[in-house]
Amino acid sequence: MGVTIIMRPLFPSFPGLLPSLLMGVLLGAASANAQPFSFGLKGGLPMTDFLNTAQSGNFSFASNTNRYIVGPTAELRLPFGLGVEIDILYRHFSYTGSGGTTGITTAFLNSSTTANAWEFPLLAKYRFPGKIIHPYVDGGVAWDTLSGLTQAVTSTVAGITSRSSSGNPPELANSTSRGFVLGAGISVKALVVRISPEIRYTRWGARHFLDANGLLSSNQNQAEFLLGITF
Repeated sequence: MGVTIIMRPLFPSFPGLLPSLLMGVLLGAASANAQPFSFGLKGGLPMTDFLNTAQSGNFSFASNTNRYIVGPTAELRLPFGLGVEIDILYRHFSYTGSGGTTGITTAFLNSSTTANAWEFPLLAKYRFPGKIIHPYVDGGVAWDTLSGLTQAVTSTVAGITSRSSSGNPPELANSTSRGFVLGAGISVKALVVRISPEIRYTRWGARHFLDANGLLSSNQNQAEFLLGITF
């Protein structure tokens, strides 16, 4: 019986490009006195599962996609209906695997994996003219990185049980990914608050997870409903 303890950072490692991009947006907003700068929160509901799972004759995966996504947002509104937006969006997910064999030697294996996904969209926006309600479209790029990835494994072979823990499960293919983003929504000004419901689609260039037997894979097509509240 062996136990491995994995120590991991409390906060995720942000892609090196993201802090400089965010700083550029903030400095641009500070220097453009005549241009409004807004910030607030954005949250919503995933419309697609983070993971695709399946089962074979003696092994199966199952996933649990938490039905929320949330984080801060900031936007610099430029002339002619243009704008630049950057978000930091967080979601939590988990999956389990189980299976076994019987015969001369009976063996069972169960695993439980949890992780956090941090998404960093950088978007160009265009608002159509309007007095109170402004339809808009946006598009750009996004980065996604995993943090807090932990897999606990319990295996029983010939009646002997062992447990272990790892931050690098065998089905992990990429801890980071990049993709492109398209979205559309409306922006409603109510006193000092701006409310912006939006439907957003992201296509990721690489999968985070890919099981060798094809029973587990992360979804490269991501759709979500988001609601932004900015000041």
